[in-house]
Amino acid sequence: MKKTMQAAVLHQPQDMRIEEVPVPEIADHEVLIATKRCGICGTDPHIFRGHFPVPTPLIQGHEFSGEVVQVGSAVKNVKVGDRVTADINISCGTCFFCRAGQKLFCNEIVQLGVHTNGAFAEYVKAPASNVYLIPDSMTWEEAAYIEPLACAIRGQEQAKITMGSTVAIIGAGPMGLVHSQLAKLNGATKVIISEMNPTRIEKAKQLGADHVIDASKQDPVQAVFDLTEGRGADFVIEAVGAIPTYQQAFQMVRRGGVLVVYGAAPAHATMEIKPFEIYSKELTIVASYAGTYNTWTKAINMISSKRFNPNDIISKTIPLEQVVDGIQEAANNKDTIKIIVEISK
Repeated sequence: MKKTMQAAVLHQPQDMRIEEVPVPEIADHEVLIATKRCGICGTDPHIFRGHFPVPTPLIQGHEFSGEVVQVGSAVKNVKVGDRVTADINISCGTCFFCRAGQKLFCNEIVQLGVHTNGAFAEYVKAPASNVYLIPDSMTWEEAAYIEPLACAIRGQEQAKITMGSTVAIIGAGPMGLVHSQLAKLNGATKVIISEMNPTRIEKAKQLGADHVIDASKQDPVQAVFDLTEGRGADFVIEAVGAIPTYQQAFQMVRRGGVLVVYGAAPAHATMEIKPFEIYSKELTIVASYAGTYNTWTKAINMISSKRFNPNDIISKTIPLEQVVDGIQEAANNKDTIKIIVEISK
């Protein structure tokens, strides 16, 4: 077993270096995973730029797949050689929120690649209780999409999208495109996507959105009203994470509708909200911060059953040495939808 490994280490905003660092040491309840692939998440550029507060130095990367190479003495559910991914949310397990099935609100929660070292590295460690087996039929690239799909499934479940409904999605990035497909699977009969980038507009059309609004040429709020007999959408999912698009979301949801706060806005960004509008429209506002518990199993089942194909969204795969360029491309080049980092074969 190697004692050191290659990793992309963020030392401070805009300063990430490929370095030789110690391989993580595991506790009795943990496993060590040889990372195969790790996706660049929409939050990774925020972290890289300093818009999302994290401790440094930090190894980013949380959308990963790999092979177990070492297990702690107390581990019973996985073994060396297993193909796995891991729930990135590590909580205490004993506080009020953990016992209420709401571990994302645990005061001690840490997320791999966000609050503690993640998978832009040859090895990553995780509690065995967070590890999920993946089938042999699933490629490493597909398995690296389990985490974002689990997040989107949680967002859909928070919204409780109904059959025959109209769903408007703001943003045709990697998560907006996932929400479009999941909304269809949940029974929505009219899925509307608003997007400005031509490449993403074409991809949204290819993946089956019923109406794709070019927000660079027309007012997306008015377009949604025109498509819904002047009512607005039953469900609106903001999948961009910007104040202007959140303002649009409040405008395009119908009276009695549901607004899904999904896109991660900068931590200190604020916006004005009219309480009377929420009150008079009787809006339901739900949020989805991360995937958790059974959404991981559901994501694995969705991919392995071919109900969802990550390859439709993945734009390219790059080596670890190019991860900084990949993060900057993910932030600045909207023609690129999803980048996967290959850590090892």
